[in-house]
Parts: sequence; structure tokens; C-alpha cells
Amino acid sequence: GDRVLARITALGADADYPYQARTIKRLARATRSLLGIFRALPGGTGVIDPVERKQLKEWPVARGATGDAENGELVRFEFARASRVGVQTARVLERLGNPAAQQATSLIAIHAHGIPDIFPDAVLAEAEAAKEAELNRREDLRHVPLVTIDPSDARDHDDAVWAEADPNPANRGGWVVIVAIADVASYVRPGSALDKEARKRGNSVYFPDRVVPMLPERISNDLCSLVENAPRPCLAVRMVFNKDGTKLDHRFFRALMRSAASLTYEQSQAAIDGRLDEVTGPLLDPVLRPLWGAYASLVLARTERGPLDLDLPERKILLDDQGRVRGVASPPRLDAHRLIEEFMIAANVAAAETLESKRSPLIYRVHDNPSKEKLASLGEFLSTIGIKLPKSGTLKPAQFNRILAETRATPTAELVGEVILRSQAQAEYSPGNFGHFGLNLRRYAHFTSPIRRYADLIVHRALVRALGAGTDGLTDAERGELGEIARSISDTERRAMAAERETADRLIAAYLADRIGAKFPARISGLVRTGLFVKLIDTGADGFVPASSIGHEYFYHDEVRQALVSEDTGLAYWLGDPVEVRLVEAIPSAGALRFEMLSEGRSIGAKPRGGRGPRDKGRPQGYKGKPRGQTRGGSRKRR
Repeated sequence: GDRVLARITALGADADYPYQARTIKRLARATRSLLGIFRALPGGTGVIDPVERKQLKEWPVARGATGDAENGELVRFEFARASRVGVQTARVLERLGNPAAQQATSLIAIHAHGIPDIFPDAVLAEAEAAKEAELNRREDLRHVPLVTIDPSDARDHDDAVWAEADPNPANRGGWVVIVAIADVASYVRPGSALDKEARKRGNSVYFPDRVVPMLPERISNDLCSLVENAPRPCLAVRMVFNKDGTKLDHRFFRALMRSAASLTYEQSQAAIDGRLDEVTGPLLDPVLRPLWGAYASLVLARTERGPLDLDLPERKILLDDQGRVRGVASPPRLDAHRLIEEFMIAANVAAAETLESKRSPLIYRVHDNPSKEKLASLGEFLSTIGIKLPKSGTLKPAQFNRILAETRATPTAELVGEVILRSQAQAEYSPGNFGHFGLNLRRYAHFTSPIRRYADLIVHRALVRALGAGTDGLTDAERGELGEIARSISDTERRAMAAERETADRLIAAYLADRIGAKFPARISGLVRTGLFVKLIDTGADGFVPASSIGHEYFYHDEVRQALVSEDTGLAYWLGDPVEVRLVEAIPSAGALRFEMLSEGRSIGAKPRGGRGPRDKGRPQGYKGKPRGQTRGGSRKRR
């Protein structure tokens, strides 16, 4: 974490790494504390094993710097000043308890990423003092049977939907849709303690065992949550679509609504499929069928627009009452999910359009085109399964969709989707608009989740000001800070994603820790010079297979073929190959899994499984001896 001034030197083609850095001067010492597992040693000393996978070494703890930590405890530590002989030591700052205890896994991520998880007293006091909203100047939607449709474990409800056939005879077959969103702006005023804390957090963070909310529960789960049969303030948009799903008109307004029902995705889908319960039975004809009718029209417009159609399975970790993993599931993606997604996209587009028409500054949700470098890497992978990526002109989402459709019925379908996903730029927030590549939209903003995303709250305030709908709109000061706000919330979003991903990895490593020696079907998901990465078929767990578990041969990474190739035998392991592996080591605190390879490789000229085969055979053009980055059984030293 130190900032240094360094001289970078390019190394030759035979070196293990492309560049070497030589430190000239340390500019600033890292102040961030780290997490690790303390191991007590005789004499009142100890060592700390960091929980971050990038930290490869253990750190000694001198006598008097252990903080009374006990053997095996999770601790927060910092680096102490190096000794006279240059040995860097660690100092325990805080004891965090048993790393195997309930909720300790998410606690590791919270501490490691510096995620604020305790609300200051001033913020809580402000939230508790808030009063329920009244009708006042709002439009009254309490008679409209809006419903929320959310996951079964949803802790807050920030969007509700309703639809009806358009009674206008000039729009035969068309639909009127209302999307009502929790009016967080009416409770979280610019510059307030609530606002400052929400801006610092940027977004809520969702772990399998807990949520770190952007706003206190009094706001997020009570006053703003669109709970069933309770009057709640909302910022709504009424949209009119023709029979082909093209939006003809829209209007934003503040209102007071009352949710007719809090439904789950599975519950609403079951009702449409004919499996009714006491809640959905009375709602089927007046509420649910019109929603699905409007959705059918929006699907036509979506198909015409041609967004990137990545429908990858989502991994959901299931916990028991003690916080232990009891399984990993991939819930099916239902039309109910897609319905809400399409309604929210339409509302988000309408928000961006309205603010642009009012010449109001806003924060866009932008997604750039894939970079040339990532497209080149994608093209190399696709060539190994006999698919050619177009090289002329700018690629459109439709071209990626054709590739996805071509491989959908093959064993490599999921991997192709993942590789295409990795080739995309990362979506972010920006006060400038350059479109959304994945959705294939010219303008897009986040409007529909202000309880959990600060970006949406900013868009709400911009709409309030642009429409003259209240005194709690976007301030002049905020207008001047949109660039800074966009950068900050883009960072907090990436922070949340990393924390959520690492927590899932740690939980799955703990789940598999008692299955050391077990065999698993897997698929090769990545290749590096020192080995390969695999994804287990049943749990989606990711792990590493060092070259040392493959055999006592020289292996080199053939980047063109996307394969790890034995120089001695010509056998290779290709990206996407199905393999069988044995679990050798699981480190729950680091979320790391290590496997050994049980499957034999294939001949370099063999047809890849699940594809039509590589175009070229034999060694890479210009091959001379042992390629850069070779390894003999993975025994090369770490650097």
C-alpha cells in the first residue's frame, strides 16, 4: 500500500515478467490496516497470516505487540516500524474473535475494504426524528393497485408497478404503465447528516448473512420502503407504450401510494403459470395479467433494440440458522425477473430523457464500448472453438448475441458468456453521457433504487428541481460536484462488488473445507503461466490448479490457442475443457481453493470439446525453444 517513486524497465522476451520496477523513494507510507489470523508462538510473540490472497507472506509480531490476541483469532493489524536489521513486523490493533464464527466472514470483507457499517449517532437521531409523509401537494395513487415484486429475502421495497390497457382508441393494443419509486429525497435532504453518510457509503452492500445499508433501517426498511397496505411517498412515472413497446409519452410526478401486495418473483410467476394462492388469486386479472401484457409489448421493443443478451446463472449461497453454508444454488431466471427489469429500464431511460429535455445536469449510468485489447483477447479465445469475431468496424451488441446464440446448445455456452462478459468495459457513473453499450441505449440514468444507491437519489433530486416539485431538489453546490460524486460512487460500487465476491469465495471455501480429497467435475476457466483456474460445476466455486499437480513436464501458456501446453508430450489443457480435479487445500479466511488435476490433457492438434477446433496446429509461429513463462511442474520461484 505504500506510494513509491520507481524506475520501470522493460525486460526481454525470455524473462518471467514483462517489466521490473526498482524503488527510488517511498513517497507515502500505507496507513490502511489489514486483517489476518494470529498464530501464537512461544515467548509471547506470534505471526499473522493475512487473509488477503495478494499478501503471500506471514508477518512476525514482537513481544508486547500482540494486543493479547489468542491463537487462531481474527485480528486487525498494521505494520510496525522495521527493526534495525530491516525486518518488517506487525502490531495487533484489534481482536475480532473466532474467524469461523457466524458473520465473521462478511466482517472480514467489511474491515478489509473499509466499508462503513456503523451509523454515527447524529445520523440515527435524524432518521428517528423523521415523520411519515402526508398527501399535501402530492397526487393520490392510493386507489391504484400498485404491487412490489422482489426476491423472497428482500429487506426493503423501493419500486412498485402497475399497468392497464390504454383506454385511448388511438393507441389500440397499447399500455399505460406506472412505475412508483420510494421518495427518498423527501427524507434525505441535501447537506443533512443522513445525506453526508449516504454519500460516503455510496450504496448498500449485500452479503449472504447481512446487509450494510446506505441508509438507517428507520428510513430504508420503514418510512421509505413501499410495504404492503401502508401509505408511502413516491416519485412516479406514468408511461404510455404502443403495442410494439415503443414509448409514446411519459410524465413524472410526486405521489402518495399504498402497495396492494408485496409479492415475490416466484409467487407472481406461479400465479401467471396457473398456481394461485390466497394473495395472488384476487390480483390475477386486475393486476398481474395487465403487467404481463405490457411486458410482452416491451419485449418486442427490447428485441428490436438488441441489447447484449447475457443470461448467466447467478450463484446464491444458502445459509442455515447458524450462518453456515448449507448449499449453493442457481435460481432459475423467470419472466417475473425480466418484467421488473424491463419496467425499470424504461423508467431509467425516461428519467434521463426528462432531465436532458429540461437542460438539467445529471449523473448518467454509462457503459463504454469494449476496448481493442479485450476484443483481441476475446477473438483469440473464440478462434479456439471455431468462431470468428468480426474485426472490421465497431462491434454492436447484436454481434455478441449471435455468438451467444451459436454456442447456446454447446458445453462451452456458459464459458463463452463469461468470457464475453469479461471482454466488456465496466459500467460506471458520469456527469457526461457516452451511452450504454450493453443496453444499446443512447442515454441512461439510475432512478429506480434510491434506498440503496446514492446515484438514484441524485437523479431524484435533479427531477424534483427540474419539475419544480419541491424545495428538496438538487442544490447549486451539488450541481458543481457531480463529477466528484460520480467518481466517488463508482469507487464505492466497485468496493461493494469486491467485498461481496470475496465473501462468497470465503464462504464456499469454508463449505468445501471438510471435503479435502474429494473429486469434482469442473471446467477450465482461466490460464496463466504457472497453472490454470477451474470452476466447479456443482457449486460454481473457483480454484487454482498449479502446474505441479499436472505432471513433471515443462508447460507453457500458449496465449493464441488459450491452452497450457506440455513441451515434452504435446498434450494440452484448453480454456473451457471439462476436467476432473481433486481438492487439495481450502483456506476459508482467504477464500482460496487449491486442486490437483486428475484428467489427462489432449493432443495439441485435437479438436477442442464443445467447439469446431482450432485453425492452426503445432507450435506457435516463431517458436524457439522454451517459451517465456514456462514452468516445470510449477516449481518456479515466486517473485
